[in-house]
Amino acid sequence: MTAASFVIPVMILFIISWGLYKRVDVFSEFAKGAAENLITCAELLPTLIALITAVGMFRASGAEGLIIGAVSGLFDKIGFPAECLPLALIRPVSGSGALAVYESLLEDIGPDSFAGRVASVMLGSTETTFYTLAVYYGAVGIKKTRHTLAASLAGDMTGFIVSVLTVNIFFGQI
Repeated sequence: MTAASFVIPVMILFIISWGLYKRVDVFSEFAKGAAENLITCAELLPTLIALITAVGMFRASGAEGLIIGAVSGLFDKIGFPAECLPLALIRPVSGSGALAVYESLLEDIGPDSFAGRVASVMLGSTETTFYTLAVYYGAVGIKKTRHTLAASLAGDMTGFIVSVLTVNIFFGQI
């Protein structure tokens, strides 16, 4: 066993000990927090179901393929691997969908290919924007995202572009 395997048990023991020291009923506070989180989960469930359904419909309808076919030539000219376009489209919407696209991409072209490396950096440096907005804004009841969506998508786009540049710099393409 390593020292890292003791971190969680030590933290739990510390929290319980601190609660006892401060004369707090640790179990009832834990139960109250768990109940509040179950309510939050129930409130977020419809949003998550709608998001998962929309992703499934987008992929099943063929819209993803149409978009990729329309812009792949342009992206090839600027050095962005066309194999990574499905990942760039699905990543802002679904983390699990992006992971499935990523795994199939690595199976098809390999992890040591240029596109495989770009996809790896891309997956680690971008966010599931729509999911994050739905969960966090939904949890606190914010209905209007104002400029958050545009700023987040600009951050994702920056992550996509910098992924290509990073792989080029670190693996000798530039």
